[in-house]
Order: sequence, then structure tokens, then C-alpha cells
Amino acid sequence: MLTQTLEEGRKLTDAALERLLPGANMRPTSIHQAMRHSVFAGGKRIRPILCMEAGRAIAGSLPVGIEDLGAALEMLHTYSLIHDDLPALDNDDLRRGRPTCHKVYGEAIAILAGDALQTQAYEVLSQLRCPADARVRIIEEIARGTGTVNGMIGGQVIDLEAERTKPDAETLEYIHRSKTAALITASVVSGGIYASADSRQVGNLRQFGQAIGLAFQIIDDVLDVTQTSEQLGKTAGKDLASEKATYPALFGLEESRKKARTLLEDAYKGVQNLGVSGETLKGLARFLIERES
Repeated sequence: MLTQTLEEGRKLTDAALERLLPGANMRPTSIHQAMRHSVFAGGKRIRPILCMEAGRAIAGSLPVGIEDLGAALEMLHTYSLIHDDLPALDNDDLRRGRPTCHKVYGEAIAILAGDALQTQAYEVLSQLRCPADARVRIIEEIARGTGTVNGMIGGQVIDLEAERTKPDAETLEYIHRSKTAALITASVVSGGIYASADSRQVGNLRQFGQAIGLAFQIIDDVLDVTQTSEQLGKTAGKDLASEKATYPALFGLEESRKKARTLLEDAYKGVQNLGVSGETLKGLARFLIERES
């Protein structure tokens, strides 16, 4: 069942992205080809799938048009990866098993490709097939999750500033909750809002997203030091080489895995009130903790 959910979610997201992104031959072709190079590099589509399954859990079936919301989230995630890989930030040559955007198209086009994906995402969000008040709430939720205050960009800033330092546990958790967990949380919560979740359900989904978002990044840190570049689809050992602030660096591998398992239990508690409808979300949470790439 979970394999089917992941595959169907990926196909729905890819079809929406194909429909919503400018064509590779549309002028100016360089920017559109660069955007597509990174978007269609073979990602797992975790954020769109979490969004869609949160919507399904609330509505009882997949809400019509929610795949466009998922596609917008994937555009935002991909924009962050393009910028994260730039020489001025993490300076990586490999992403999802392919050369990074700036290695293929140059730094200038890569920067603009990231900018364009962010802009395109908000155009898509403004046209979602849900009530206007829900659209506004979704846009607010996602903008906050990608912003500077407890959001993705703020987490990236602190992550950069913490390189080659010895951050404490509070700083490390702030980085992970902001840089990674905030967009994952926004993905889950926005899916619920799209499906007309009430305030209690939104709170439950937020608890789930925050827990699984932090656990996801902890496992990412673990995999960076335990897997190969071929397995990860990106340069392994990069965090260690850059002296990044990570859970394994501060707590060790076993304690990091233990923390992720505790967060998994917290995620389960967040959706236990959804009953059977929350089982798929629980399965996705377990998959994110047990993955090997």
C-alpha cells in the first residue's frame, strides 16, 4: 500500500509539474531548461505526497486539484536545492544523482532558475481550486515556512553561520526545525487546509509535520556519514568535510537514531485522532525514518 501511495503521488506530482511549468522550448529557453533540469531530476516528491495524503486524511478521498498545491511545494523545495548547491552556499556538484544546476547552466542562470521556481510556485498557489480564504491561509502558511523567522531561509542562514563552530543542541535544533522541518510542516498543514480541516485537525497535522520534519533531517544527517554518494544521489560526507552542525556530530549516530525514533512516536500522536484516515501518514512517517537514501 505504501509503495503504491508513493508511486501514485509521484506520478500525480510530475504530471502537475509538467502541466504548470513553462515548456523547455519556451523563450527564454535557457531558464526554462534549467528549471526543468532540477525539477525533473528524479526527486521522491516527499513534500507533495505528504500534502496530498494530509488532504486525503481530512477529506476521506483525494481532494480535486490538490496535486497543484503539491507541485507548488515541489517548486519551492527545488528552488531551495538549486540555491543551496551554489558555490556561495554549500558548493555541491551533485544533486539527485545528476550534476547540479549551476554546473550545467552556470551560476547566473542557476540563481535565476531558483528565483523563477519560487515565483512560479506562488502564481500556482494563487490559482488553487479551493475557497479564497483557504488560498490565503495556504499562501501565508507556506510563505512563513520558507521565510526568515523560524523558516527555511532563516535556518539556512544560521546553518551557514554555524559552520566550523561548536553549536549547542538548541542552535542545532533551530537550524533543523527551520531549514527542513518548516517546509515539511507547511506541506502537511497546507494539505489539511486545502481539504477544509478544522482548527483542531490543523493543530494535529502541525504536530505531525513538526515531528517528522525534524526526524527527516536527523536521518539525512545520519545517512550523510553512513551511505555513499551513489546511494544518496548527492555528495556523501559533505557535512563532515564542511564541519556542518549535525546531530551525529553533536550526539553520535546511535543517539541520533534514538532521537528520530522518539520523534516518530510524537508524529504518530499527532494523527492518532484521525483514526484509520491517519494510517497512511503514519506509514509515510515510518518510511522517512527507515529510508536508506
